[in-house]
Amino acid sequence: MKVHPAPKKRNIILRSPAAACRGQKKLRRLPHIFAKVLELPFHSDADVSVEETDEFFRFTVFDTDVGTDVRADTVEIHPGVTKIVVRSDNVVDVSMTELELDLWRFRLPDSTRPDLAMARNEDGDLVVVVPKDEEERETSEREVWGEGNNLVLVQ
Repeated sequence: MKVHPAPKKRNIILRSPAAACRGQKKLRRLPHIFAKVLELPFHSDADVSVEETDEFFRFTVFDTDVGTDVRADTVEIHPGVTKIVVRSDNVVDVSMTELELDLWRFRLPDSTRPDLAMARNEDGDLVVVVPKDEEERETSEREVWGEGNNLVLVQ
């Protein structure tokens, strides 16, 4: 077996007949970025109940000590990249002071409305609701997982 050494360059060079005519074009590696993300102030291994309906996503964390003043703030990290951050008086906010990689995150689909997200405390449980866009719901004929008795077979 022959082992090839790893390349020293970090850029990928596109080699195709069309690129050879115009000169070589370098592609940059971009980080894995999603357009909409929900970030909760808990470790990534926290037990979070996720419920999806036609109207919204509901995230529930049971038996938390987040306090009564809970809010969901929308932060635009980069143009087109939005993050919903849940903040409270009892939770230390590390998302704005330093890079915290071990937080619970969920990638939200394009049909969600992060600017209308709500967070509340219900009997010690943190509940975050992210509504979906009405136009997307009317045009989409997609079935929601968990509703009905649909069986999906994968071969």
